[in-house]
Amino acid sequence: MSDEHKITKKDLNKVFWHVQTLNITANYQSMQAPGFLYCMVPILKKLYGDKPKELRVKAMKRHLEFFNSHVNSDALILGITAAVEETTSEDEKETVTSIKTGLMGPLAGLGDSILKFTWLPICGSIGASLGLTGNILGPILMFLLYNIVNITTKYYGIQWGYSKGMDLINGSQGNVLQRVANMANVVGLMVVGALIATVVKVKVVAKITAGKDVISLQSMFDKILPGLFSLLVTIGVYFILKKTNGKHAPLIIISIMVISVILSVLGIIGA
Repeated sequence: MSDEHKITKKDLNKVFWHVQTLNITANYQSMQAPGFLYCMVPILKKLYGDKPKELRVKAMKRHLEFFNSHVNSDALILGITAAVEETTSEDEKETVTSIKTGLMGPLAGLGDSILKFTWLPICGSIGASLGLTGNILGPILMFLLYNIVNITTKYYGIQWGYSKGMDLINGSQGNVLQRVANMANVVGLMVVGALIATVVKVKVVAKITAGKDVISLQSMFDKILPGLFSLLVTIGVYFILKKTNGKHAPLIIISIMVISVILSVLGIIGA
């Protein structure tokens, strides 16, 4: 391996700008591989600019092999890959492919849990809450909040990945990433719980008449557990989505609308 550092911060900044279009060329044959190669072009130009054409072609083909991960995790993998490309000889280039393949799965899960399933719902919840009151700042705030984390993780992921290399994953700092993921999951669950309590509303207007007494079902169940019907509907939808792997989400939304209209016409639920 070589200790010589040819890659500069300017090269890594070029990778950062290329990452913004990484998913444009995603396909079902090699997934993100064309985009990954495009991101690596500034690095390969620096490392292979004066090398024979055969080596340049071989290096490009090395990054056209199947690759798929979360785009924000891609930034970290790109930084690590750049460091490995720089420090390995031609006889050791199998290491580059092995590291990319080994990292794309675990880091995809990390990116999905933090960005896709935690931060994005939090931003959406905040934006939707403001939007429901007619505040135009709702979608603007959602856009800003999401992209602050989105852009920051991409930029520092590349820089951090290159400077720390494999120590980031195998060393003590790997525990930091896992702790951040766990904290993000907890915050996400708290936000989803608050969202159910404030946004999902099911009001039963049906009443039971016993002689001169009229019993309101909603009042009766509110004494047991306020928001019980909203919670039951949410749990029911959750289990249906989980059982079908989220494949029929549009059908579930339409079904809820149809069932709500029917129950409203029958006088069972209302505003």
